[in-house]
Amino acid sequence: MNVARHLVQQRVNAAFASRVGMDEPGFELIGALKKNGLYSDLVQQDENLPTCEVTVQLNDTGQATYIIPQPVSWDNIQPEDTLTGAAVNAQAIVFGSLACRTDATRKTLLNLLDETNALRIFDVNLRPPHYTLATIETLAARATVVKMNEEEAALLIGGGSRGLKDMIGEFRAKYHPKTICVTRGENGAIIWHDHEFYEHPGFKVNVVDTVGAGDAFLATFIAGILTKQPMQQVLQKACAIGAFVTSKRGANPLYDEAEISAIMNS
Repeated sequence: MNVARHLVQQRVNAAFASRVGMDEPGFELIGALKKNGLYSDLVQQDENLPTCEVTVQLNDTGQATYIIPQPVSWDNIQPEDTLTGAAVNAQAIVFGSLACRTDATRKTLLNLLDETNALRIFDVNLRPPHYTLATIETLAARATVVKMNEEEAALLIGGGSRGLKDMIGEFRAKYHPKTICVTRGENGAIIWHDHEFYEHPGFKVNVVDTVGAGDAFLATFIAGILTKQPMQQVLQKACAIGAFVTSKRGANPLYDEAEISAIMNS
C-alpha cells in the first residue's frame, strides 16, 4: 500500500490489491484508500478473518521493528476474476514475501504471476518469523526485478568476505532476474541492470523515521523504469525521495518538490 501511495504521488496509475476484514479497522482502511485514490474492487473483504493491524516500534535512531499478527484477512486473498484481469493488463506487478506466508495468498500470487507478461517486481521484505527460504526462492525465480536491503541480501546469499557486487552476481546467476537493487540505508543503493552496476552513496538528512523509506525508494525506482529514464538518474532520484521520507514522520509524507530538489543538489 505504501508503494502504491508513493506511485500515486509520482503520477503513476496504481491499483492496490489486498483483503480486509468486515470490521471497524477494515472500514477505516477502505475510507483511507478511497481518500488516497487507491480503493477498487481489487480490495477484497473477508467475513471471518480480521483486518491486519501491525505494531511498529522505533529505536533511538528511528529504525523500525514490526509485530505482525496471524492469521489476518490478507492471508486469504482469493484469485477473483477482477484480480486476474488486472494482472493480465498491468505494466508491472509489485509483490512481497510477507503476503506469501500462507498457502491461500501465495497460490493466488503465483497464479497471477503465471498469467501476466507484466514486469514482475519482487520486494523482498523479510519479517521473521514470517518467511521460509523455499518461498523466497520461488518468488525470486519468477521476478523480473528484485529489490532487497543489504541485510536481506546477506541472509539470502550469505555474507562472508565477499563484496556486495560478488553477492549480487551470485544471486543473478541463481535466479536470473533482469534487474537487482540492493538498498544500503544511509549509504544509498547499488543496482545491477543490463549487465552494468550503478551506485549512489545516498544523501545525508536528519533522520526522523525510517518507516516507508524503502517503499518510497521502490516507487521512485518503478516510476523511472516505466518511463525508461537513464538508470543512474533513476537511482539518484530514488535515493533522494527515500532520504526525504526518512526526514519526516510517517510512511507517506506529502512530497515537497523544493525540498526534494534541495536534497538532490546537496
